[in-house]
Amino acid sequence: MYKSAVAGPSKEMLRKVPLFAGLDDRELSEIAASMKERDVSAGETVLEQGAGGAGFFVVEQGEAEVTVDGKPRGTIGPGDYFGEIALLTGSDRTASVTALTDMVCYGMTSWDFKPLVESNSTIAWKLLTAMAQKLH
Repeated sequence: MYKSAVAGPSKEMLRKVPLFAGLDDRELSEIAASMKERDVSAGETVLEQGAGGAGFFVVEQGEAEVTVDGKPRGTIGPGDYFGEIALLTGSDRTASVTALTDMVCYGMTSWDFKPLVESNSTIAWKLLTAMAQKLH
C-alpha cells in the first residue's frame, strides 16, 4: 500500500545509490520529492516477473530476494534499487522481488520520472551514464 512520505528519502540515502551518485544536491532533492514511501511486509512479492511495471524502488530498510524464472539471483538491501528497467523502457518486469524481512522502500513511477528527466538534461545524462556502467 502506497502512502505519502512527509519528506521522501534523504539526499544522503539517494547519494549512496549508484544510479544517483553523480547528482548534485538540487538534483537529488528533485528526485526525493518525486518519490513515495512504501512499506512492505516480510513474504510480500514487491515485483513479479512478467507483470507490467511502472515503478522504480530504492530500499531504505530490510532485505529482499531477487529471482528470475524461479531461480535465486541474489538479495537486495539498504541502498540497493530495482525496477529501473521497467521505469525506463515500460517493459514487463524482468525479475521477481520478494521481501525476506519487513522493508521500507521509496518508489517513483514512470509518469513522475519522465517529466523530471525531460526537463533536466543534466539528470538525464548522469542517469544514462550510470545505467550504461551498470550494464557494462
